[in-house]
Amino acid sequence: MLDSIVLFAYPLSLIFLYLGILVAIAEILHRFLKIDTELTRKIVHIGSGHSLLFAWLFHIPLNICLWASIVAGIIALMSYFLPILPSIHSVGRQSLGTFCYAISIGVLTGWFWQIDQPQYAVIGILIMAWGDGMAGVIGTQYGKNFYYVIGNKKSWEGSLTMMVMSFLVTSIMLLITVGLTGQILLIALIVALLATALESYSKLGIDNLTVPVGSAAICFYLSHWLLS
Repeated sequence: MLDSIVLFAYPLSLIFLYLGILVAIAEILHRFLKIDTELTRKIVHIGSGHSLLFAWLFHIPLNICLWASIVAGIIALMSYFLPILPSIHSVGRQSLGTFCYAISIGVLTGWFWQIDQPQYAVIGILIMAWGDGMAGVIGTQYGKNFYYVIGNKKSWEGSLTMMVMSFLVTSIMLLITVGLTGQILLIALIVALLATALESYSKLGIDNLTVPVGSAAICFYLSHWLLS
């Protein structure tokens, strides 16, 4: 364990530096430029999703990824009750989204790092980062046509953004890892539809867990069925 931490200290420090800069930017925008908390949350939401991509590229081992997700989850829980990171969420905000985000990273790395298929964990997290993140931005700023899912108010503009971004993330990642095949677009479309459906129910931020895990799972099984 200690040898692994020493070996990967440099790439880990780069990832934590990246996350620290990301949060610092959000804090500056919120505190000094008075940028709305929802927008700074989305900046961190989108940007932090790339941490798992970096972990994959730097070959960070599973045990370190799991410990990182546990620490992130603890910090997330603490920040709901203490004014640690107001740019991410306000004290007492009725959402467990940040905590679920950290848990989803632990679940996905625990699953796909073990079977040496980390690209599917990355696909799930990037769908959450870019799909849900941009859906929130577009839906909030430009959403004018609404629908309801079990009491959740959603906009068609935001959901369309979610579907498009999920499709792009999935197709690009599969293109990079698998190569150009005719089945990639079909897989990406099915994943995008599922991700959009899961995101439509976001009570208490539970979509930060269901979207990445569900998207990664369906992408994994479809890929092994259609591409094998």
